[in-house]
Amino acid sequence: MAIDIALEPDATMIQHAQAVNARLLKVFPKGFALDASHHPHISMLQRYVRTADLNKVYAVVGSVLHGENVTSFNLKAVRYYYIPWQEIGLSGIVVEPTADLLRLQKELIDAVAPFTTETGTAAAFVTTPEDPNINQPTIDYVAAFVPRASGEHFNPHVTTGMATREYLNKMLAEPFDAFTFSPAGASVYQLGNFGTARKELKAFDVTQ
Repeated sequence: MAIDIALEPDATMIQHAQAVNARLLKVFPKGFALDASHHPHISMLQRYVRTADLNKVYAVVGSVLHGENVTSFNLKAVRYYYIPWQEIGLSGIVVEPTADLLRLQKELIDAVAPFTTETGTAAAFVTTPEDPNINQPTIDYVAAFVPRASGEHFNPHVTTGMATREYLNKMLAEPFDAFTFSPAGASVYQLGNFGTARKELKAFDVTQ
């Protein structure tokens, strides 16, 4: 199964992400809405794990989170960005990496390592009749998340939707008003196409 261990952003970030998402849907209706099956989130770790080991994964993730006061993390959103794919792009709001985020990510990588498999297929992801396919870049991204998107290469962000690369280039050229926010929770999701958090598998109480 392709999973995403994610931090849930607070209302401040969710409002910003939803505003961008609404803007993108106006110019690219074929994109996706941030909704119950496309949760705004900060991916801390994406991995392929054995489905039979999910309860063990939840246990070790819960143990890591129990030792961290994630709701006290003071995070800063600093700019827009996108990942290009053919003529479109997957847009997001970039979060400045912090020592807290990097430490938490390393703890999660180490905890989940015993249950991780190197590769997976499209069958590891959530699909629906409306969104039946998983593209190869998504499959490859999960396999290579460690090390390509971890440690010094970690790019914490909240995905906001899709649009043409031409439109996103214009959006990136606009001034960005930085803002601060904090995590409000943490969850494990099963991933969908483009790394979306499609199905919540486990939510954790991170209040101290």
